[in-house]
Amino acid sequence: MIYTVECSFADPASEAEWNAFYSLEKLPALISVTGFHTSQRFKALSDGCPTYLAVHTIDGLDVLTGEEYRQKGGGNFATWQQHITDWHRNLYSDIGLAPAVSASELLVLCASGPDPLIQMGLTPLGMQAVALEQFPEHRWLATLPRQTAQLVERLPDGVHLYSPMTDQLTSARSA
Repeated sequence: MIYTVECSFADPASEAEWNAFYSLEKLPALISVTGFHTSQRFKALSDGCPTYLAVHTIDGLDVLTGEEYRQKGGGNFATWQQHITDWHRNLYSDIGLAPAVSASELLVLCASGPDPLIQMGLTPLGMQAVALEQFPEHRWLATLPRQTAQLVERLPDGVHLYSPMTDQLTSARSA
């Protein structure tokens, strides 16, 4: 299943420190949780969506309600909580492992259907929300070479581009 966490951060003075914490401490802690298989973090390049996105492949909702998740990072934002805005969590139907997005690629997300991504020449993976906020109910994702992204003059409505902030981490249990 695909677990997504989206948010923005409202304190520019501590944003670099928060990003270091999330990328260098939180993601490695999460990938060590039994039931987490991949984790990768992104920053939005388009408006109209939260600034940050983390995409994880997990076994299911029980992973997020377990004690190991709580101990190793779930909800571990006390220091930063006052600055986190536009926070959303969703669990989507299984599409296999989340795609690993390289530095030469972008992640493309769309909640208005697969057609805008298909028209961009992409092959979208469809996901349906099954737990947590369950909104948007449906989402499609794809990867886009950065060079191709420069050729896109205007993104279709509801399509958002994300640049990877980290490499995709993979659980040793999944390797």
